Amino acid sequence: MKQPAIEPAAATEPVVIPCAHVPLADLLGREWLLSNRIGAYASSTVAGCNTRRYHGLLVAATAPPMGRLVTVSQLSEQLSIDGESIDLATIEFPGTVQPNGAAHLAEFRNEPTPTFVFRRDGWELVKQIVLADSANAAAVRYVLRGRSGRLCILPFVALRDFHHLRKADEPHQMTFETVDAGCVVNDRERPVPPLYLLAPGGQFEARPEWWYRFHYRTDLTRGQEAFEDLYAPGAFALDLADGVPCQIVASSGEPRGLDVEEVVAQRQARLAEAVARVGPGADRTTRRLAAATDAFVVRRSFPNTAPRWTILAGYHWFADWGRDAFIALPGLLLSTGRFDQARDVFRTFAAHIGEGMVPNRFDDYSGAPHYNSIDASLWFILAAERYLQATGDADFWRSTLMPAAIAIVTAYQNGTRFDIHADADGLLTGGSEKTQLTWMDVALGDEAVTPRHGRCVEINALWHEAHCILADRCAGIDDRLADPCRAQAARIAEAFNRAFWNERQQCLYDCISNGRPNASIRPNQVFAVSVPHSPLPVERQRAVVQIVREKLLTPFGLRSLSPDDPRYRRRYGGSWESRDRAYHQGTVWGWLIGPFIEAYLKVQEDRGAAIEQARQWLAAFDDHLETAGVGYVSEIFDGDPPHAPRGCIAQAWSVGELLRAKRMVESP
Repeated sequence: MKQPAIEPAAATEPVVIPCAHVPLADLLGREWLLSNRIGAYASSTVAGCNTRRYHGLLVAATAPPMGRLVTVSQLSEQLSIDGESIDLATIEFPGTVQPNGAAHLAEFRNEPTPTFVFRRDGWELVKQIVLADSANAAAVRYVLRGRSGRLCILPFVALRDFHHLRKADEPHQMTFETVDAGCVVNDRERPVPPLYLLAPGGQFEARPEWWYRFHYRTDLTRGQEAFEDLYAPGAFALDLADGVPCQIVASSGEPRGLDVEEVVAQRQARLAEAVARVGPGADRTTRRLAAATDAFVVRRSFPNTAPRWTILAGYHWFADWGRDAFIALPGLLLSTGRFDQARDVFRTFAAHIGEGMVPNRFDDYSGAPHYNSIDASLWFILAAERYLQATGDADFWRSTLMPAAIAIVTAYQNGTRFDIHADADGLLTGGSEKTQLTWMDVALGDEAVTPRHGRCVEINALWHEAHCILADRCAGIDDRLADPCRAQAARIAEAFNRAFWNERQQCLYDCISNGRPNASIRPNQVFAVSVPHSPLPVERQRAVVQIVREKLLTPFGLRSLSPDDPRYRRRYGGSWESRDRAYHQGTVWGWLIGPFIEAYLKVQEDRGAAIEQARQWLAAFDDHLETAGVGYVSEIFDGDPPHAPRGCIAQAWSVGELLRAKRMVESP
């Protein structure tokens, strides 16, 4: 099926942050991200100072989209101009920030690529970071205007797995060899690709040394080890003529050149096309969200087959998760008209359906599929329906989506892994006290922090929806399947109302475990309204939306638990265990704004007033895109005001569902 026609490319909406006289702490709290087509990325703070182990100038994807290595952590740059030496880098060590190049930083822009503008005494230096489109290579380009000068660059090399830290006293053998225009760095004790550092037209001076105890303040607040030692093989010197660009290139595995102008032009065209596809009525935030979708759509390599598109769940540490991919897909790909990529994502996961289950995720290291999600398969079917609504692509339904949907529903009906099966009344059940199969999936050892085994409200809303979709979409193609699915959907709806309606609180139970209903006020019940075919009568739909609005709605999404509950956690932070215990016990999830807005609009009689109210609720995200992950939407937020952003700085389903919600109110 062809992509829809679009208007001439629209301008993207870069986030521009004035940095002069801004407190350093504010700049350190804002992070930028640049990714490419294979899952490699570059990321740091607006100040240029790394605050996480996951930050780096080139985080290579050696087994796309994972196998990630922090190769070059950062650069220390010193500009010599008019007889004065000026530090441009910002580095934090225990108890001090030295140097503090951010003091000379005038402006930061996130698009088309991260750009830093230093100004002083009539001159301007522009530093731009670029990633190769489909290779593990990054370039930093410098342009000095108003003067000539000389730039000394000291690269700090980590060459380690992105989850870990480099320590000088641990077993390793960091070595380098001088090559034309630079050097190549190896760790001869570890199986990592060599790192090439090249500066065409520059000079390299070998002076290997270790620098100790780089301090990563964000890791410290997350209860993680926060100090790292980094290796510097030597220094590069670049002569800067007025207005003439020069660059240093880092590449993993093999030496690569990088045509910065070409790469930037390609990226800008791709982002502009995504922006154009959301239509002329889109506001600035919607255009920024459309540009942000690009970061998550990457190619996954499989043995003996061609790479396929997939969706990364979030940066900096998530790979492609089935649940996240199909929740995010309608916003990321359908809202932006990228139907070819959407089809490929469906194929990626459909090819690995096992016993009726879509993979929950692919392993970060082996790439093997993991099957431990009850809902990823059901989200696949709902995303398939949204794809059909957007495209009318009956051929793809027949060839790929329908066989996958039938396999899922059949296996779930008859029984599959984790005792997932349909009970006699038609409702879906699964799991045990020691499993965590829904999106509230944190476990500490054998303890499920948010136990939701048995019958879960959103799982059965999606289960009902899957039967309705098959009944509608198979009609006229296979009525022997369509008619029983329609009858089964009616049985499920009846049982759903009987089992889940909480008459006392006028809402839905969250789950029913071991025959006992759980009356926790959680956001999962909103899906019983937001799905296209609600199993609830209208009065109950309105009641559900009302209690979710009263107890869970915040400016940045829905709380995962009502503040009235004694288990409610006000803040997300501290040690690993503290964070995990708060993750689904009150923490706000940005992605839930999508289904809430959808449900709210669905039950309001005054459509115009409802749309205006929804616009007001979405307005808080306008400013959020200029904080935390600049240009992106965070994974989670604190449950209590001011709802500080937490978790991943850029989350696929947060971006996708917010974009989908924005489209609901812009193109009602």
